[in-house]
Amino acid sequence: MSLTSHSDCSQIETPLLETLWDCANKTHTAFYTPGHKRGKGISPQLATYFGKGVFRCDLPELTPLDNLLSPTGVIQSAQKLASQAFGALHTWFLINGSTCGIEAAILATCGSGEKIILSRNIHSSAVSGLILSGAVPIFVNPEYDPILDITYSITPQRVSEALELYPEAKAVMIVYPTYYGVCGDIHAIAKIAHDYNIPLLVDEAHGAHFAFHQQLPITALSADADLAVQSTHKVLGAMTQASMLHIQGNRIDRDRVNKALQLLQSTSPSYLLLASLDAARQQMAIHGEELMSHTLQLARQAKIRINKIPKLSVLEVPNPPSLGFAALDKTRLTVNVEKLGLTGFTAEEILDKQLGIICEFASIKNLTFIISLGNTQEDINHLVEALSALAQEHWQLTGQDSIGYSCKYPISKDVSNSMLLLPREAFFSNTEILPIDSEKLCDRICAEIICPYPPGIPVLVPGELVSYEALIYLQQIKQMGGFISGYADTSANTIKVVKS
Repeated sequence: MSLTSHSDCSQIETPLLETLWDCANKTHTAFYTPGHKRGKGISPQLATYFGKGVFRCDLPELTPLDNLLSPTGVIQSAQKLASQAFGALHTWFLINGSTCGIEAAILATCGSGEKIILSRNIHSSAVSGLILSGAVPIFVNPEYDPILDITYSITPQRVSEALELYPEAKAVMIVYPTYYGVCGDIHAIAKIAHDYNIPLLVDEAHGAHFAFHQQLPITALSADADLAVQSTHKVLGAMTQASMLHIQGNRIDRDRVNKALQLLQSTSPSYLLLASLDAARQQMAIHGEELMSHTLQLARQAKIRINKIPKLSVLEVPNPPSLGFAALDKTRLTVNVEKLGLTGFTAEEILDKQLGIICEFASIKNLTFIISLGNTQEDINHLVEALSALAQEHWQLTGQDSIGYSCKYPISKDVSNSMLLLPREAFFSNTEILPIDSEKLCDRICAEIICPYPPGIPVLVPGELVSYEALIYLQQIKQMGGFISGYADTSANTIKVVKS
């Protein structure tokens, strides 16, 4: 159920969207940016593809439209409505994606040389936050299922162990939910952080919908987290790149968040993105429970039907729940394809090129699909039919019960501090480039953020020792058709390391 009562009439309002529409339709002559002047000078090709109407709304910070970096008008009103809808004390609209929200969270809580406890399956944006802030990362490794090849969450015990070792840490940051929809025991982790009087920061990029239905996992804010960053565009109705940052309580200085966002957000924000956040909030505040009920029904139906397909299985919460896996986002379907004799990368390519299905992302053994408010019954039927065809045709071709790969994500179970330099120091150091298969590469200090993408979880970060296990893992991912980002060398044949 939504945290906002459906009887709250103010949630019907869309102050930013309505003001933008009024400005776009006001008769006047424009002598301000952008150069296309409300679509009159737009490329004819763009106008043909998208129509001219949308470009009338591509406006700058005109007086009625307020100022994103210091709002006092309609943006402030829209953000206040969002804070009510999502259960926050204060909400900021983000037009540089959740990336800038994660970076701002670190900048607002950690100074140069100060420690922060982080889940090792953080998004690469958190590493960027470390580089920008000069903070010292203390990595806590998440639980890992080698059979399914899925990384879960970190556990309260690991967080407690890390804080016992580093009680001077300024914050704890976790991922909730993971890209697979896996949720850890966030309430217990929040309590442990608060016992040390430090804030819990949550990368909740994939959990913006949690506030609107009781069958979804508890929200980060409801579990007493101090800050949550949500990609409103990923699972709700905002435009790509439009996100929100929420805070509650008094452990985080709101002025420091403001200042951090002023460093990271554009001074020429897109009002199309901002208005889409206002509209997405209103849609969920008024109709969220109904929309999520329908979405959950589609996801439940899809799971039941896919589980009946031979050689395929959908990820479910272990019974009893295992360490690092307390709950699951039921709108996220992770399908294991290992028994078809295919990697997830190969299965993804077949579905895309031959069967007209594009998944959210592929990993070695799995395909992950996001079911959201935009999906229909026809979509679910198409997905099930395509997976049935994949299972029938390609099992007959391969006749194997597994993909034949042993490719384990290179993590251990202990609190890990494998950093030899701070990420900031390594990133700005003098560097050299070595072949990825060079014997000289092991035990050198990485100077790049290298991660299979999606989900953007770094295998190597600047300042970290390059291990043999990490190199083998990256080479295997590449050989199986996975995409790896972060290399200066786009061919992924070399790695940039700190010069000896």
